[in-house]
Formats: sequence, C-alpha cells, structure tokens
Amino acid sequence: MKTNLQKTGTSKPVTKNPASNAFSGRAVKRPTKSTASRCPVSNKCGGCQYVDIPYQDQLKQKQKLLTTLFSSYGKPQPIMGMELPDFYRNKVHAVFGLDSKRKPVAGVYEAASHRIVPVESCFLEDQKATAIIRTIKGLLPSFKIKVYDENSGYGLLRHVLIRTARETGQIMVVLVLASPILPSKNNFVKALRKEHPEITTIVINVNDRKTSMVLGDKEQTIYGKGYIEDVLCGKVFKLSPKSFYQVNPVQTSRLYETAVSYAGLTGKETVLDAYCGIGTIGMIAAEKAKRVIGVELNQDAVRDAVYNAKKNGIKNIQFYQKDAGQFMIQLAEQKEKVDVVFMDPPRAGSDEAFLGSVITCSPKKIVYISCNPETLARDLKFLTRKGYKVQKIQGVDMFPHTEHIECVVLLSKVQN
Repeated sequence: MKTNLQKTGTSKPVTKNPASNAFSGRAVKRPTKSTASRCPVSNKCGGCQYVDIPYQDQLKQKQKLLTTLFSSYGKPQPIMGMELPDFYRNKVHAVFGLDSKRKPVAGVYEAASHRIVPVESCFLEDQKATAIIRTIKGLLPSFKIKVYDENSGYGLLRHVLIRTARETGQIMVVLVLASPILPSKNNFVKALRKEHPEITTIVINVNDRKTSMVLGDKEQTIYGKGYIEDVLCGKVFKLSPKSFYQVNPVQTSRLYETAVSYAGLTGKETVLDAYCGIGTIGMIAAEKAKRVIGVELNQDAVRDAVYNAKKNGIKNIQFYQKDAGQFMIQLAEQKEKVDVVFMDPPRAGSDEAFLGSVITCSPKKIVYISCNPETLARDLKFLTRKGYKVQKIQGVDMFPHTEHIECVVLLSKVQN
C-alpha cells in the first residue's frame, strides 16, 4: 500500500489517517457509540475505522468485500490475517503544531482537516516510535525549539518521522524543520539518544514551503549514516527518509512471497518489475528468474535499488530510471521478450495508458499487487478485455483496524 507516500518515493502528508476511505458508501458494521472506544481519539483521528470490531470480524467483512468485488473472476482465497494485529506500522509520523491555547501538540490531522489531534499512543504504530516522539516533544522547551504554526508560518519543528526496522532493530528519526538550523543540535542528539540509545540515525529534512507535503528536498544527517537497513524475505534493503517500503513487515513478507509464488518462476524467465521503488519484489524474484528488470521514475529510489542489489550480491537484475509505461513500449518495439510483469501501483491504480503498455509488452503472466480493491477491480476489467484471464486472487490484511486491504492477483495470457 502506498498510503500517503507515493510509490516513487515522493512524500505526501504521512498521517495515520489511511488516505481516501476507499470503501466509503459500502455498509460497514461498526460498534455503536454507547460504549467507549478502546482508542480515546478514534472518533477524531479517523485512522482506525475498525479498531473496536473484533479482529476476526474485521477479516470477515474484508473477505465479504473481496468476494463481492471479484465474484465475476472467481472466488478469492481466504484473506491472510495477522496473529498479533496491533502496533504493526514501521513508519510513524507526527505533525507538530499549536493547540487553541497556543501550547505545543504532537499528533495527527483530524480526518478531512488540518486540525491536530494530540496522540500519546496508537494501536497501529510501533511503540518505540511513539515513545521517541513523546521524548522529542518533552525536549522542546529546554532547547527553546518552537513548533511550526501553519497560520503564521512562524516556528521551526513541523513534523517528526520515525522508521523502524523489525529485523535489524535499527531506527531512523527524521526531524522536518522549516529552516536548516537546529539550536544546539549536538546536545539535542545527545539528549535524545540518552533516552533512546536504540536510535541509529537522525536526519534533518528542510521543508520551508507552505505545502501539505511533509518532506522537503534538502536533507542533512546529524547522527549516523542517514539511512537504516532492514531484512525482508532474506534480502537486505536500505531505507532512506523518502524510500517507499511497506509499513507492515510481517504481512509484507507474506504478500511478496505469495506474489513470487504466483509467478511460477522456473529460472528461465525475464521478469519486469514495474513501479519497482527500491527493488524489493524484483530482488526477491531474482533468485528464481533468469533476468529481472526494474523500472522506476524516482531517482532516489533507483539509487537505493542499485545499492540494495549490490548489497545482496544479486547480479541478474538491472534498474532503469524511466517511466514504466514508456519503457515497456520501447521493449515491445525492440522485440524484447518479457515473460512476467509485476506491477504494484499507487492507491489510484494504473491508468489505461500504462495498462495498454503492459498489453503491448505481451507478458505470459501479470502479477498485480494492489492496495485498493476497487481500483484493482476497474483495472482487471480492462486487462481481461485485452486477452488476460484472472487465475488467482489473494487478500492480505496489511492494515488491521482499518478499512484497507492489499491484494495479489495472477493473470495469464489467453492462448489463441
């Protein structure tokens, strides 16, 4: 899922609110408000629509939606749920600002607004990350650091972004500032790491524009390497502040393993990983394919992908910084054969120009990973009209306590 962070790695507002209410208008059975929610801010935050629904009931509702959306293509496999569905997000964002009494607050934007809902803890977020954010808030007065006021444009600290690596234990702290000068930055780093020695890198990101974007273009590493590394499906991946990386590491392993198994690779195939980001799916598939091509428009993501391939000793993969749709058309014009296309588009799905380029490329199999079943259903309608048949559909609950669902679909080319 690309919730609030584009697949290319370009930052969007990264709030706990999971984007666009993908299933609005559908009947959702929620508990009545006669009983208190287990989350004190759930009615304002809007991020955990299902937080008070028993987890097994959440899965049943999601399975029912998938069955409704994809009944014309076959029966979806039972959705993959989590054994422990709390505190799974490895990327945590807090917006800093002022409350009505002009006192500093840290939390999330209230649904469909820029009002900040103060948050002390969250059932979605990694608990170490939320503890670090609380510590940063507590350090502000002693370092005379003012939080940013959106109305006046005055103040320094706008956001804090924490990335945690489940397998390596590494933690990145990104301080998003309105200007590049952090008062007493060395002492601030010492004070923060005294409370949280597990922090492995701290980065200042400068966003001096009046924008809803969280991250700016300029970065300065003030502690550590400026990135962290995590292990996924046996491969090491470098994560920079802007890198796209799935937020639920436990379910991501299951998602990608399912996607690669659907491809049925034998070691003879040429595989194209469209929207490849930092190269995750392509590198996992590489050990079972003859050749993998990764295509990504974002330069920073491609740089990380090349690093990741070298780090893992993968030699049968190449990365190109190009538009994936145009690249596939060029491959077809050059008579380059592609056997399998992996595609993992943003929440909006793929437009017909991109899907048309997939058809032009004419792979034997398409493995479509989607974070929005409704746009997936739309795209499947196009692909099945152009000579492809849906073979398998698997839902993965990447986002417990929310409405959102990740899916993997296998399509194969119909033989004439």
